[in-house]
Amino acid sequence: MLSPMLAEMTGNIHIAAACLGAAIGVGIIGMKASEAVGRNPGAATKILVQAILSTAFAEGIVFFAIFLTK
Repeated sequence: MLSPMLAEMTGNIHIAAACLGAAIGVGIIGMKASEAVGRNPGAATKILVQAILSTAFAEGIVFFAIFLTK
């Protein structure tokens, strides 16, 4: 009873690590983008585009971890 549950749990630890890493990465991207806009409001559009692209790439890691292991 316990063995299949532990096998399932350990099989998904890498997905949890990818999700945690992506969440931290998205938080840091948002923090630094807000800081950059605060320093240079005139470049807000360029900063927003770069932040959105970086966030999409960070979240893409989670999709690779989920779909490539199943």
